[in-house]
Amino acid sequence: QVRLVESGGGSVQAGGSLRLSCTISGSISGRYCMAWFRQVSGKEREGIALIPSHGQSTSYAGSVKGRFTISYDNAKNTLSLDLSELKPEDTAMYYCATDRGGWLPYACSWKTADYAFWGQGIQVTVSS
Repeated sequence: QVRLVESGGGSVQAGGSLRLSCTISGSISGRYCMAWFRQVSGKEREGIALIPSHGQSTSYAGSVKGRFTISYDNAKNTLSLDLSELKPEDTAMYYCATDRGGWLPYACSWKTADYAFWGQGIQVTVSS
């Protein structure tokens, strides 16, 4: 069973920074994708950053590109998201997620339905 546990959220003023961490336990066979999503109450969950388990390529939503950085520490099984230049519109519940993986190379997805394992969510609040 794969389990994801997030930490590091909180409240910060606009322009500030935070680091979110997601500890991943259990095993996923082959190659897999990891992602950070966020959700504002009453709105759909949106993907904001993707990273594959194999390789260095990362992808970002336009709303966070240049401000957020996704990374994965394989030795610690920890997925991270560094948030900088935070804006009030970044206020949301943030979720880490992984898909089920596979043995052949594939492109990471932005769709929530393609991710099988989720963290419990962690709140980030940015005040103006």
